[in-house]
Order: sequence, then structure tokens, then C-alpha cells
Amino acid sequence: MASSKHHRPWVLIGLLTLFVLLFLGTASFSFWAFGQYQDYKLHSDQKATAAAEVAVKANSEKKDKEFAEEEKNPYQVYKGPTQLGTLGITYPKTWSVYMDEGTVSRVQLDGYMHPNYVSAKDSGTSFALRVEVTETAYDQVMKQFESDAKRGVVKVSPYSAPKVPSVLGSRVDGEIAKGLNGTMVVFPLRDKTIKVSTQSQVFINDFNNIILPNLTFVP
Repeated sequence: MASSKHHRPWVLIGLLTLFVLLFLGTASFSFWAFGQYQDYKLHSDQKATAAAEVAVKANSEKKDKEFAEEEKNPYQVYKGPTQLGTLGITYPKTWSVYMDEGTVSRVQLDGYMHPNYVSAKDSGTSFALRVEVTETAYDQVMKQFESDAKRGVVKVSPYSAPKVPSVLGSRVDGEIAKGLNGTMVVFPLRDKTIKVSTQSQVFINDFNNIILPNLTFVP
């Protein structure tokens, strides 16, 4: 009996120590878990806020684009001189137009179109649309792209305007002129040549979806 009483305090001390360790462990885990929760909540709120801001911005940009597209309607139509093939260009009403008709130079029709206003020719602007009717023969015009096509600077492919399927011309994609990355379509017009181009990839959708499907001329 004496031996049992002698060891009992050590058992109690051991149990008490174990209890304290368990308590401290539980408390430490609770503090850690709470800290993790707070960190998650903080970052979760930040992510939710960021996601909401991105969604609002995307929706705003979408509405701006839709409004910009709606503003282009109804389209306007330019008709060139009869002696130069009565070239017909359908374009957004938000674009301004400058056309120099019947000049004495080899470029008998020299035109530019651009949103809002048309800058000076030498302003460095990459115009939404450039229109030319030149006295240079079609074959000579296309020869200018031969070396660039071999170097891979431009891609040249056969092309016919949907509304003038009887005339086979060419489409040139790439660096159509020094420093201008765009697209040009070229058509023979009797002893002359028609060149219609966009000088910037910014306007390539308008070029493909508005200009080219509605392009007309009398061969």
C-alpha cells in the first residue's frame, strides 16, 4: 500500500503534464487554423473583388465594342468616276473620306478613309482604307511584290471580289508598304489597276466584313 501511495503523485503529475500538452497542442492548432482561415478569407475576398472588377471591365468593353459597331450603321457608299470603273466602296458612316479624283499623275484616283477624320498623307497615319486607281498595268503592280513574297514578307493569293467574280485579282497580306502591316487587294481594270487596302491590322475586320463583300467596279 505504501508503494502505491508513493507512486500516485507521479501518475497525477504525468496525467497533468499530458493534459497540459494536449491543451497547448489543441490551442496551437486552433490558432493556426484560425490564422489559415483569416488568410484564406482575406485572399478569397481579394480574389472575389478582382474577379468582379475583371467581369465589370469585360462587360463594359463588350458594350463599348457593340456600341462602336452599331455606330457604323447605316453604311455610306462612295462611287468613283465612270471613266475609272465606277468604283464602289461601302464604308462605316463613322469614317471620313478624302478622294482626289482625276489627277494628272499616274494615280488617277487617290483616296483615304479613316474614323473621325483623315489626316494629311504624310502624317504617318496607318489609314483604315486606301483606294487607288493607277495607270500602271496590273502585271507591273504585282511584280513589285515578287521579291517580298519570296522573302516571306507578304503572302500573295488569287482573289476575286464577291460582287465582281468575273475579274481575278490578287490579295496581298503582310507588309504591303514600308512600315505598314496590312492587306491589299489588286484588280486589273482594262489598262489600269485598282488597289484597295487597309494599312493596319486594327481595321482588318472592317476590311474583311464590310469593304470587300460590298466592293464593286465595272471591268
